[in-house]
Amino acid sequence: MNRISFASVERSDPRFERDGLRVITVSSGALARRADMCFWAPPIGTSPTTLPLVILLHGAGGSAWSWPLNGCAHLTASRLVETGEIAPVALAMPSDGLWGRGSGYVPHADADYERWIVEEVPAAAALLDDRVTDSSPLTIAGMSMGGFGALRLGAKYPDRFRGISAHSPVTTLGRLAETTGDRLDALPGFGRPDGTALHWLEVNAPRLPPLRFDCGTNDLLLPANRALHAALDARGIDHQYEEFAGGHDWLYWRLHLADSLRFLDGAATQALGAVQ
Repeated sequence: MNRISFASVERSDPRFERDGLRVITVSSGALARRADMCFWAPPIGTSPTTLPLVILLHGAGGSAWSWPLNGCAHLTASRLVETGEIAPVALAMPSDGLWGRGSGYVPHADADYERWIVEEVPAAAALLDDRVTDSSPLTIAGMSMGGFGALRLGAKYPDRFRGISAHSPVTTLGRLAETTGDRLDALPGFGRPDGTALHWLEVNAPRLPPLRFDCGTNDLLLPANRALHAALDARGIDHQYEEFAGGHDWLYWRLHLADSLRFLDGAATQALGAVQ
């Protein structure tokens, strides 16, 4: 991941950062423009020399700051690390590329939002903390559109990601278009198997990393999530699916991010132990 070179890089000044939250802007080759990412890691000297990296994807209409400043993701991770509920971990919280109300984290004709997440985000994280290395186990999670991105990218690249978790995920590009009002029908995967969460979960079923997703019982996406769960069950694809009280909002996602971090911690710790 460290071999990617960005044409320009601007980092936040540690003197003005708070609660360990950092921000970086890089010139993305995948997007052919600048892109932002928030980042958090435990203080140096309090954790191992190699940190697992969780990539957290935001939903439609959001940006790099959504998870930390609406979802308090860095504070949740800090609490879980301090109490010993999870091992030390770094969080990368990128923007989706800021196309329309949501890029879907998929390739477009003029920009590869998928490659930005899979290849460049880990490289940008490594610029902010030397403990993010080529040996860092990568896991991926997200909410709503970001849940779609986590399911699709985690399943499409099972040799890269060691765990997948999604909250209230959109399950197809078609549903994303309905939700945002954006014209997505020109995208390569729209209306095709590649534009669904199920496709890569099915194609790479024998190689999938540990997988979970959940949805609120008052969420409009609940029927689609139940349908995905049923489809995975019918195909014998191992996964965890849970339903909790709540809707499609930050109150729900703030509460259940800890479930993702605990789940991904197990997958990352196992992977990290295998390489040490």
